[in-house]
Amino acid sequence: MSDLTKGNPLKLIFWFTIPLLIGNIFQQFYSLSDTLIVGQTLGVKALAAVGSTGSVQFLIIGFAQGLTAGLAILTAQHYGAKDFKGVRRSFAISIAVSLVVGIVLTILSLIFVDHILVLMQTPSDIINDARTFLQIMLGGMLAPIAFNLLSNIIRALGDSRTPLWFLIISSLINIGLELLFILGFHWGIAGAGWATILAQLIASLMCVVYIVVKVPVLHIGRRHFKFRRPEVTGHLRVGLPMAFQMSIIAIGTIVLQSALNSLGTDSVAATTAAQKIDQLATQPLMSFGVTMATFAAQNFGAHQYDRIIKGVKQTMWLSGGFSVAAGLIEIIWGKQLVGLFVGHQDMAVLNLSQTYFNVIGSTYLLLSMLFIMRNTLQGLGRSAIPTLAGAAELFMRVFAALIMVRLLGYPGACSSEPLAWLGSVAVLLPAYIRAVRELRQRAQAEPVVAEERPNPIIKNEI
Repeated sequence: MSDLTKGNPLKLIFWFTIPLLIGNIFQQFYSLSDTLIVGQTLGVKALAAVGSTGSVQFLIIGFAQGLTAGLAILTAQHYGAKDFKGVRRSFAISIAVSLVVGIVLTILSLIFVDHILVLMQTPSDIINDARTFLQIMLGGMLAPIAFNLLSNIIRALGDSRTPLWFLIISSLINIGLELLFILGFHWGIAGAGWATILAQLIASLMCVVYIVVKVPVLHIGRRHFKFRRPEVTGHLRVGLPMAFQMSIIAIGTIVLQSALNSLGTDSVAATTAAQKIDQLATQPLMSFGVTMATFAAQNFGAHQYDRIIKGVKQTMWLSGGFSVAAGLIEIIWGKQLVGLFVGHQDMAVLNLSQTYFNVIGSTYLLLSMLFIMRNTLQGLGRSAIPTLAGAAELFMRVFAALIMVRLLGYPGACSSEPLAWLGSVAVLLPAYIRAVRELRQRAQAEPVVAEERPNPIIKNEI
């Protein structure tokens, strides 16, 4: 476990971020290999069936993943305050809340799975495969919920390396199981679904074993599940806004994808290929943001208010510098990078992808600010503002889909991301400035080191 309340902030933030970054990049490569296995072994229709369910999974399972990330924030605050009894109670509450939400989501999603596929206008020739795959993924969603909760809790205690190893192992298991179930057992598309669920279940069990053997601070018993109402509502005030934020972003993505489909195959192909590069380029920005949630939470719990401000400022410079470099690389070598995916012969697709990079790459600095401010506010327990920022993102994406695409065509579709980032930052920036001002006031009023302070009162302010 790592105590992020002591030592050089930038050094701690950097080394905490590296495992997160490696895990995120590895997840991208895993997703690519997963796509190749289904496409090469089961054909284009099976691949399309799996792809058609992606936004639905993001909408439903993403809700639960956002919830678990929010619940872990309060665990990190207790850990930073050295309130280990609070850590255990927070862990127990997180387990109970995640279990209840997971069961409810599983039941509701399985009841309405057919309605969802019809509303999304799933093509008739792939709807049966899509239903099969989606039923398995949604029916087994407790497995990824468990892994996300346990890995987030472990990170909340300052350990970002162990979840990385479990992610790598589970991803390799997933690939092996897919090959076994599809080629060996001939389970078809169901094999791909069961491989994913089983791999997530194994990863969850690895987390449990690790906690039992290595993390005594998370050892809980029956007494820790005797909850008081204020404790539960405090966790819900942080967890639910982050859950809704994920769902709001997913809805915006679905709306924009519909508008993009109307522009034709070349536009879809160019965006798909360019987004592979874009997702890799933005992983460091996202990873720095995730780190800031844990850093801010631990130091807020420890009353290290000046340290939060210093760490955020240093990370802003580091992440901002990387965002500018990544954007320049995409703008200068965009076509060559996309050519690795689609070849160098289809100039229409290459030119469209360059348009994508020109628009997106030039605004990465905005995205860098967004990730750091949003996650810092969440680490301070202020989850309502990031949720409002997510609503602003949704509004701007819908605006781009309905207005900008009609006015500018493909460049209008590309503008959806920068517009969404701008809308989010417009909401986050005033709240972040206010939070910094309040942190400075707290630092002046409480100039005592964390070890001499009582446990903090965790506030969930808007």
